[in-house]
Amino acid sequence: MADRLIAHDVFGFLRPEQVNAISEAAEKVSLSAGDLVYERGASADHLYTVLEGEVALRLPVESGVSIVIDELTQGEMFGSCVCLAMDSYALSAQCVTDTVLLKIESGTLKKLMDEDLKMGYALQTKISALYFRRYIDTALKLQSVVMNLPIRPG
Repeated sequence: MADRLIAHDVFGFLRPEQVNAISEAAEKVSLSAGDLVYERGASADHLYTVLEGEVALRLPVESGVSIVIDELTQGEMFGSCVCLAMDSYALSAQCVTDTVLLKIESGTLKKLMDEDLKMGYALQTKISALYFRRYIDTALKLQSVVMNLPIRPG
């Protein structure tokens, strides 16, 4: 597990003991296509990395359907953002294909960040950049949809 963490850009700069602590708080999870990783509103206790497969981040709406916000593949992270004080997931995550995830306990990650503020800041910066890029990409997709809506004469 430690090898997978070190190989990821977000964790590559950590000291061996930090990698080991995160590795001990992580597990590989295998899920089938269609399985939910978590539902919107569930307690945000884990950060995930896609090791194999594909996961869709969805925004459920009241009509029972959901809007795909993003589709994530190998190496991409999602789930709890330990940088933000959010205690529940804002989206649902569902496997598009058979998927293997690295599931990291957020509490352990947060504790490490609090114990080593320099590392915590660097990790927070990397994770925040990932999430902000996803936000910008989603905003651009939404803009594209809106700009392509047919305009009816008034």
